[in-house]
Amino acid sequence: MEAERDDAAEPGTVVTPSAEFPPLGVGERAALGRLGTRWHGPRGAGDLPVDPTLGRRGQPPRPTRFGRLAPIDLFTVAQPDELVATGPAYLPGSRAGRAVARVRRTLVGPPLASSSVLYERMRKLVALPVLSSDLLSSVAYGPEAMLAVLVLAGGAALGLALPLAALLAVLMVAVGLSYRQTIPAYPHGAGSYLVAGDNLGRTAGLAAAAGLMLDYVLTVSVSVAAGVHAVTSALPGFTRWTVPLGVLVIAVLLAGNLRGVRTAGNIFVLPTYAFVVVVLAVLAVGYAKAAARGFAPVPPPAVPAAEGLGLLLVLRAFSSGAVSMTGIEAVSNAVPAFRPTEWRNARTTLGWMVAMLVTLFAGLVGLIHLDGLVPRADETLLSQLGRVTFPTGPGYAILQATTALILLLAANTAFNDFPRLLFFMARDGHAPRRFLHMGDRLAFSNGLVALALAAATVLVAFGGHTQTLIPLYAVGVFLAFTLSQTGMVVHWRRRRGRGWRRRLAVNAVGAALSGLVLLTAAVAKFTEGAWVVVVAVPLLVLLFRRIHRHYATLHRALALHPPPPGAPPGPAGSAEGEELPQQLRHLVIVPVARLNRASLRALAYAASLGRPTLAVHIAPEEAEADRFRDQWRAWGDHLRLETIVSPYRSVIGPLAHYLEALHAAGPELTLTVIVPEVVLRRRRHRLLHSRAEQRLRAALRALPGVVVTSVPVHVSQ
Repeated sequence: MEAERDDAAEPGTVVTPSAEFPPLGVGERAALGRLGTRWHGPRGAGDLPVDPTLGRRGQPPRPTRFGRLAPIDLFTVAQPDELVATGPAYLPGSRAGRAVARVRRTLVGPPLASSSVLYERMRKLVALPVLSSDLLSSVAYGPEAMLAVLVLAGGAALGLALPLAALLAVLMVAVGLSYRQTIPAYPHGAGSYLVAGDNLGRTAGLAAAAGLMLDYVLTVSVSVAAGVHAVTSALPGFTRWTVPLGVLVIAVLLAGNLRGVRTAGNIFVLPTYAFVVVVLAVLAVGYAKAAARGFAPVPPPAVPAAEGLGLLLVLRAFSSGAVSMTGIEAVSNAVPAFRPTEWRNARTTLGWMVAMLVTLFAGLVGLIHLDGLVPRADETLLSQLGRVTFPTGPGYAILQATTALILLLAANTAFNDFPRLLFFMARDGHAPRRFLHMGDRLAFSNGLVALALAAATVLVAFGGHTQTLIPLYAVGVFLAFTLSQTGMVVHWRRRRGRGWRRRLAVNAVGAALSGLVLLTAAVAKFTEGAWVVVVAVPLLVLLFRRIHRHYATLHRALALHPPPPGAPPGPAGSAEGEELPQQLRHLVIVPVARLNRASLRALAYAASLGRPTLAVHIAPEEAEADRFRDQWRAWGDHLRLETIVSPYRSVIGPLAHYLEALHAAGPELTLTVIVPEVVLRRRRHRLLHSRAEQRLRAALRALPGVVVTSVPVHVSQ
């Protein structure tokens, strides 16, 4: 019901292409207005020497640069003085660049307009397989992970699988109900990160984000490793190619997701639904066979005990089986990816996901118990179950094929949520702002590439072994579960809306059970690899806070600080502190190595600005300095010249120190360094030149109050 939605939540979404251009705050807008009243400068299109509309009627300009740039057509739209760039404007200038662009568009597809962002969202029937592929695929290895721990205590311990599976089913339902309440309360997405940060503080939110990020990276690695294992179980000859095959699958998933949310969703719909149908068929046939023998369990083979059966081993088995829940938070993180009404469609999809998860997980554990199967190193439990259920016919091959596909494509859930989480973190200044950018296909391309690189690194580092990766799995995701549900408890206590006690109780149960699994996994699997996550989470939180500190410092440095009303519009008095044109005092400096067309054009450009201008020449010895001064006088001595003798023949260092000394003598000055630059058409010719202007630009970039610009002279040969 609509009334169930939290009144505090606002409709809509903040996931738009304009998110990387945040608007000014109220204070900055006021400061901008105060600055505008003191601004004295040219205004109006009539002050420009060309028509800024580029001749909206008639033949548009067709600019070229050495004939390498494609013609660009710019045309107006409904609003006046607004131009829209067409497709050719995005093509690179070089022939090689255009070839790469054509290949990229073949793989990824043509670019989508920003206005298409609404049409890139998913309907429920597409969102269900896209966002549930991780959750549902985990039933292919979750039961096996639990039984692999129990079997260490011998075949008799396998009887504990049924009560543990029942407890896990309760946990799945509790966490699922908790996230169903989170979705309408926080309809903008970001899930655990936003909920924990909003209710428990910034550090808790960052810890939840760190746990989720590790979970998403491991989701890709574990899912791909498990999928490749399913292939090698049926085709043992490919075992030695496990790691290369895994990396190839990650690359294919990256390419598919770079094509956009909607396209990627359409690609991954069929494998997920096929897997669900085939597993349901396995359960139906398997339980029918069990019913024919009166549901009498087949005795499992004798397995010697490697460890004693104790509480710690049972808790380890429980936490290993809990990896079947990874991905249950995916919907709450991706609410803006749904079609309107976003939160309602997301909540419905989550309900379907949890129901399917409980059915498949409990059904598989029960059938494995009835068939007396035990984990083996050379074959997965699901493969064994398929051989027993379908001893003849194509059933086993279909099961293995769909299992491999769902496991390989389960990583798609992480490819949907990881970039979106980075988007929200970047919006808050806790991640690099480049993750706000939407690519050509309205996908968060930078986040997708980052996830693919991290997952491939983990896969290679662990040799593609699923059982080696799983101990790292549960800690991060259940940390996010626990913090999210605890945050929702605080949320309901603060809001106290209609039915808040019932909602608080649901989230409290989810938080308690998730916290129990988190504690169990961290302690029981600490020495097996969980220590990596325990150490990585605080390190990531520290990194996020450092990034936020940098952006906060940058914001303070770039914020508008107009002079108080009535203050005289004089010089700012410090380097780079000017915000009004009348505050700037200029000194233009032109480094001149020799008097040729490039340097004379730079001198002419500097003189045309009408500001005080100084030419500087660096000479290796007195004789060269005298010769240059003589040439300068022959030119006419139109500008002040300063020569610097560099007896050690260095040019960049003495010039940079000289400019720094000039700035120290007049800190209120803005030094504009105009560098003559010869631009060569052919790249191979650049090796024949020293490129001193680029080295000078790099040396001067660190000096405050110094503006470096270049005056190019193009050589067409």
